[in-house]
Amino acid sequence: MSRADWSRRRFAGALAGAAAAVTLAACDGESSPADAPVPKAPATATGPPASELPAGPRPLYLGTYTSAEGGGEGIGLAGYDPETGRITATGTLTGVPDPSYLAVHPDGRTLYAVNEREDGAVTAVRLSDRKILGSRSTGGASPCHLSVHPGGRYLLSADYGSGTVAVHRIGASGAIGERTALVTHSAPPPGPGQRGPHAHQFLTGPDGGHVLAVDLGTDTVYTYRLDETSGGLTEVSRARARPGAGPRHLTFHPGGRYAYLANELDNTVAVCAYDPGSGRLRVGEAQSTGTGSATSYPAQLLVTGNGHFAYLANRGHNSLTRYAVERDGARLRLLDTVPAGGDFPRHIAFSPDGRLLFAANQRSGTVSVFHVRQDSGELRAAGEPFASPVAVCALPL
Repeated sequence: MSRADWSRRRFAGALAGAAAAVTLAACDGESSPADAPVPKAPATATGPPASELPAGPRPLYLGTYTSAEGGGEGIGLAGYDPETGRITATGTLTGVPDPSYLAVHPDGRTLYAVNEREDGAVTAVRLSDRKILGSRSTGGASPCHLSVHPGGRYLLSADYGSGTVAVHRIGASGAIGERTALVTHSAPPPGPGQRGPHAHQFLTGPDGGHVLAVDLGTDTVYTYRLDETSGGLTEVSRARARPGAGPRHLTFHPGGRYAYLANELDNTVAVCAYDPGSGRLRVGEAQSTGTGSATSYPAQLLVTGNGHFAYLANRGHNSLTRYAVERDGARLRLLDTVPAGGDFPRHIAFSPDGRLLFAANQRSGTVSVFHVRQDSGELRAAGEPFASPVAVCALPL
């Protein structure tokens, strides 16, 4: 990976300076996703109702770049009030270099972080006593995303710099075991203006048997079948975004038959049809982010747990776009954009009950919090942003 690519990955903010809708039909040549049985989608947007969560402050973990000027010293530790959204700092977990993306095990006992460096690695932290359980090499460069398979036995990671995706076993203690798979996205050729593949996300499909890798460099979403015994990967399909789109982040509708793709380079989003039987994804037409003609570097999409609304973080525009989700997930209708409350919103996340939305603003070093109206999806700022050095990830539990 060249230093130019490294700089672009970490500090793209320096480069940043009416309704629309689309409906997507079923995959060509396949049975209609609407006709196929779909297991319940993973609970990525909202979790249990507020009445089932413990009373009092909830934990918030913050990702940063430790090697950046003005960056943090490790994983930021904080708490938030689930009613008001107010954040209070509680400390820093040191010893984890460049933890730019965080994820938690389904059992809630272990936190995982990428180490976004040339010699990429992933690290596990036991949350009960915040003990670092060790790190493992990803086999690639500059890992920027990781997720835990819903079964809890495998960790998936994406290396931006090398265009690779990796799978590691997870032990009973939550520690990261040996790497069971490593795949380089060698085809198709890089898209316009790209020097090579740039894997940006690696997540599990709603059926649980397929895992999908989003690659900005090749304008492609790859679907693999995960062997849950060996941890191996077998490619089963590829979905092409339009040339130069730069797909960055994919999120599924709770119904499991549709997903939404944020395209970083051409300032668009797209509705995708998903067939859970084959794992095949089909990318629909590009549509507006509501941010005008200037490139706004779309970063991440969220969908509410009831499947009625979606939100997009726009880094260059410093805004959050709100969409109505219609036709059981097949259509996004642009509603509005609201200020993100900070500069360069890199990552957004819901609280477990879905009533709060957190935005990590990289260039301003802040975390903004919004109340989410359940009936309309409207966002309302919850007080002043919280200061956090080079905030690139916010994980509320």
